[in-house]
Amino acid sequence: MPSPVLEGSNVRLRPPCADDADMRFALGNHAEIAEMYGVDKDNIKPITREGAMRWLQRLSDHPHAWVIEINGAFAGEIRLDNVNSQDRRAMMAIGINNPALLGKGFGTEAITLLLRHAFAEMKLHRVGIRVLAYNKRAIRAYEKCGFVVEGRERETAHVNGNWHDDIMMGLLDREFLSRSQSTGSD
Repeated sequence: MPSPVLEGSNVRLRPPCADDADMRFALGNHAEIAEMYGVDKDNIKPITREGAMRWLQRLSDHPHAWVIEINGAFAGEIRLDNVNSQDRRAMMAIGINNPALLGKGFGTEAITLLLRHAFAEMKLHRVGIRVLAYNKRAIRAYEKCGFVVEGRERETAHVNGNWHDDIMMGLLDREFLSRSQSTGSD
């Protein structure tokens, strides 16, 4: 069963479609984005058509994955990984592939749409995320959405010749729902 379409004011989360591979290929790989995922600048390779097709297949096969559309254009992906229905928890992952769209609040809107679905529709209790400590833009977006720092895993990623920490962040259903009610965003 495909993921439902989630609509915001500027962002739309929808299931992937065949055209997305061409859009992903056209956007290419950008050093400033890849480094935020922990890729060495010397290891960043151009995306191939075959790589874009594999990306689309993985996203299409994923039970809780969406394409992020910003103002009607393909921008990236967002997923809930490791969904555990017994413990009602999941890990979130997000990637915006167009550097021109970063830092404009679109990621925050996409995350909020996903969290609303995760807590209200999927009835999850907790959503977690891991982020490299130097990815300050992502950390700010997660904090805007209500995530709190729960811990630090020291020197987990070797990027560009240096060791970097991972920050673990989490958000509980009651925290998200109380934020939504107090801001009137739900």
